[in-house]
Amino acid sequence: MSEPILEIHDLQVDYPTRVGVVRGVDGVDLTVYRGEVLGLVGESGCGKSTLGAAIMRLLRPPGKIVGGEIVFQGRDLMKLNAEQMRRLRGAHISMVFQDPMTCLNPLQRVSDHIVETIRTHHPEVKVAEARKRAAELIDRLGIRAERLDDYPHQLSGGMRQRVMIGLALALNADLIIADEPTTSLDVIVEAQFLDQLRDLQKQYNLTIILITHNIGVVAELADRVAVMYAGKLMELADVFPLFDEPLHPYTRGLLKSVPNISLTDDSLQIMRGSPPDLINPPSGCRFHPRCPHAMPRCERESPPFTEIEPGHWTACWLYGE
Repeated sequence: MSEPILEIHDLQVDYPTRVGVVRGVDGVDLTVYRGEVLGLVGESGCGKSTLGAAIMRLLRPPGKIVGGEIVFQGRDLMKLNAEQMRRLRGAHISMVFQDPMTCLNPLQRVSDHIVETIRTHHPEVKVAEARKRAAELIDRLGIRAERLDDYPHQLSGGMRQRVMIGLALALNADLIIADEPTTSLDVIVEAQFLDQLRDLQKQYNLTIILITHNIGVVAELADRVAVMYAGKLMELADVFPLFDEPLHPYTRGLLKSVPNISLTDDSLQIMRGSPPDLINPPSGCRFHPRCPHAMPRCERESPPFTEIEPGHWTACWLYGE
């Protein structure tokens, strides 16, 4: 395993509402290693995107980090002021958002977005040089250089998503957080996009946190997988052990609910129930109301996140102390 690039310790994120406080991320501990692709999966509302936004310190108000540490390359991001974080974003940590049409400025051309990103962090770079870099970048991403002065609405969904990746690569960021990057793409464009992302990751040795609810995307790209449920980590393992022998009942449920066209005699299973209301979460293990293996202890005590096998962690009382 390479050196850690990001270490998260006991992270807690709250969203105050009129009827109570939602803890969107609750005590997450996670290490990301340089050069790996970490898949972050779970149902909608489990805290995946909140965790990504917290790393960037871009939580939507009234969300706020109320506890824990986010250590990036030895620096605790919680101790940086707004200007220090602004310098860090883009240059060292970048984010690919799930809907590029709402993230790209409709009044700016593609060139404006990339040139602005480069010159904000490197003002000594002339506009002409920044445009040259932008043209080379989008060409590598499969967009013809003559499209550099197009507006976002003139591009297809796949091209807009590639522009977002280009913004993340413009300054050779050390860590890229890709938040549901294939949600707005059709199946064919999604496959092309994933192939391209895989090639870019190998070419530049990118470190990527891939946030998705699409298990197939994770199987294609990830080196390790972290499974979240109701703001907590349920399981963490290398991709093949997790798919071959998942430990947590929630992970098993996720995998069994994915259609597999190669197994014609295999029936599709559905997890009963829904994710809990995080204003009044269940006591003990958050998953116990839906778990087919729930025991009395699961209702009373929250299981610790424990390494059951080398590199394979889970939070479940099925595995004892």
